[in-house]
Amino acid sequence: MRDTRIHQTRTGMISTPTQRAVSAVLSRGPVIPVLVIDDASQAAALARALVAGGLDVLEVTLRTPAALEAVRRIREAVPEAVVGVGTVLEAGQLEEAHRTGAAFAVSPGATARLLDAACGHPMPLLPGVATVSEAMALRERGYHHLKFFPAEAAGGARFLASLAPVIGDLRFCPTGGVNATNAPAYLALSNVTCVGGSWMVPRERVVAEDWAGITTLAAAAAALRSAQERSAQPGHATRLRDGGEAFAPGPT
Repeated sequence: MRDTRIHQTRTGMISTPTQRAVSAVLSRGPVIPVLVIDDASQAAALARALVAGGLDVLEVTLRTPAALEAVRRIREAVPEAVVGVGTVLEAGQLEEAHRTGAAFAVSPGATARLLDAACGHPMPLLPGVATVSEAMALRERGYHHLKFFPAEAAGGARFLASLAPVIGDLRFCPTGGVNATNAPAYLALSNVTCVGGSWMVPRERVVAEDWAGITTLAAAAAALRSAQERSAQPGHATRLRDGGEAFAPGPT
């Protein structure tokens, strides 16, 4: 029988089994590679390269006909990878992803129909938001882990820094315009668990099957975790691109 118990965390956050599953996935590393796979035959090798670099949570976007087959191949050939699906736009895609064995699903936004389908479904969903009102609406539905998309276009790290003291129990995975240069500013924020991006899987390297080069890029992305931890000292300020600062809070 599926565990439907609801727990309350020390911060007052309501935690359901699917929300705990999402939290566990997002907490595995600082960066989730967002993958657009055109050729399913390359999926396993690509996943191995990323895992070898220290990134074991992978999001395969449902933007190509090869996506679901790519998920199946990764699950079979690279069991150490935690592979989910992204660009979930319709309720039926949740069930398709579940049948492939995907560990989680990510949507760029959240419609009532999609959220109704996710309610009670065993597939953990990370829904997307771009505004405060959208974040509040999802919070009312019990979501406390959200995708912030499109992150850079919707206000970037400064937006999330402003949101933290207002709705402090939400945690975000910014995606959309996030890269090796601006990722540290997001990761320094108290309400960011990880970021999503594709900079470690440039298309030209995938086409050339340069798996060693992708492993090198993945290792650099995985190292952002230690960079974040070093910077997250009480009172440390992370410089944002527009000249502002996001402060890592000290213990309370």
